[in-house]
Amino acid sequence: MQSNNPLSSIPPVTRNILIAIVVMFLAQQILGQTGGQFIGRYFALYPIDTPYFYPWQLLTYALLHGDLMHLFFNGFAIWMFGSQIESYWGEKKYSIYIIACIIGSGLANAVLSDVGAIGISGAVYGLLVAYGMMWPNHTIQLILPPIPMKAKYFVMIFAGIALISSINPNNDGIAHIAHLGGAITGFLLIQFWRKKPPFKW
Repeated sequence: MQSNNPLSSIPPVTRNILIAIVVMFLAQQILGQTGGQFIGRYFALYPIDTPYFYPWQLLTYALLHGDLMHLFFNGFAIWMFGSQIESYWGEKKYSIYIIACIIGSGLANAVLSDVGAIGISGAVYGLLVAYGMMWPNHTIQLILPPIPMKAKYFVMIFAGIALISSINPNNDGIAHIAHLGGAITGFLLIQFWRKKPPFKW
């Protein structure tokens, strides 16, 4: 019997990630200012040289989002790219990759940035890199602007923006260093699995 649950068509790890970030966002809203402050104090990511940093923040920051649009675009990207990657790799390899990108993104921001971070955007950048490396000539239909683009060019543009913005921060409230950290972590992990430079032996 075919399930009427639309979530059943999403691979399990991707589905659980989407559920987790939605539940945490709702918790932020329901708990109000006091509860939100508690979550932000202990679960958001802070620079590693501040008294507010705790090791678990390298994972928990990814579950938090600043507003509904932040949540929507990250969730949409995870569904769009993560579903295909998980179906190709399988649950175990995909889980390792996602966790590595979250931690790598968090470490980059905690060590190299003097501001905190929330959101799973760093892992999204890791997924973009994985998608671009595995299916470079697949066409992606962009939303803004509404034009088609090959995956390899799409990834290059977004990685370039993250790199330039990390070098020249403009206090726009976006964790560009975290984005770049997630992209680099994803690239290095795939190269390691492929036994290619800088891991060729």
